[in-house]
Amino acid sequence: MSRGILFDSTRCIGCGACSAACKEQNGLPPRIEERTTAYTWTVVERRGGANVRRLCMHCLTPTCASVCPVGAMKRTAAGPVVYDSKLCIGCRYCIMACPFEVPKYEWDRPIPLVGKCVMCAPRVAAGQAVACAVVCPTRATVFGEREALVREARERIASEPARYVDHVYGLDEAGGTSVLLLSGVPFARLGLPGGLPREPLPTLTWQVLSQLPDIVMVAAVSLFGVHWITSRRVEVRRSEGPDAPVEPPSGAPRDERPGP
Repeated sequence: MSRGILFDSTRCIGCGACSAACKEQNGLPPRIEERTTAYTWTVVERRGGANVRRLCMHCLTPTCASVCPVGAMKRTAAGPVVYDSKLCIGCRYCIMACPFEVPKYEWDRPIPLVGKCVMCAPRVAAGQAVACAVVCPTRATVFGEREALVREARERIASEPARYVDHVYGLDEAGGTSVLLLSGVPFARLGLPGGLPREPLPTLTWQVLSQLPDIVMVAAVSLFGVHWITSRRVEVRRSEGPDAPVEPPSGAPRDERPGP
């Protein structure tokens, strides 16, 4: 079963324990920055009168993995989208492709790598909860099977409809994510992207790319036709000899003066 994280912004008190636990778990520098970076994989921001966590959304069909030419990004069966620095060639396609602007680059190093939340993949593989959920004092962050988290999210909304926006963010966005969010204010006020398609983004990309062979074929045939016509005219001109009259371009005025 796929695992996931449910974050409830109405319960978050902004203590930052999740950020500190993430740092310790992943051996990152202890200083917690104001925004996610290659060295700070999750932070709590104050947006729209509420607290919201920033971390990798761990898409069910991750765009970052679909564009990575060497397989450095991949989604595990358990849910985490992980990164293998040994395979990374530094192309930064993952950074450009992510709809949530999650992967960050180590710009301060001669040989930089990408940094992002990996949802405590070793802990998840061992059957343990993610570190950020373990330390959360208010259950604003909980960990479990994604389907169970979806049910819990819907139950929270149904039990206190005045408290929540009637939507589980991440349920369908970009094909669905393993990180789900609840909020008491519109998600746009939390800085979360809206208007994302329900279909996985790699699927939409393939729909475009799959048409390219036809487009290329039509263009190739057209160019070949132009080349053939041009070459044929040159051959005809040569066969007629150097004294052959030159045909004026289409639309050009003809010289109708009588000869000497």
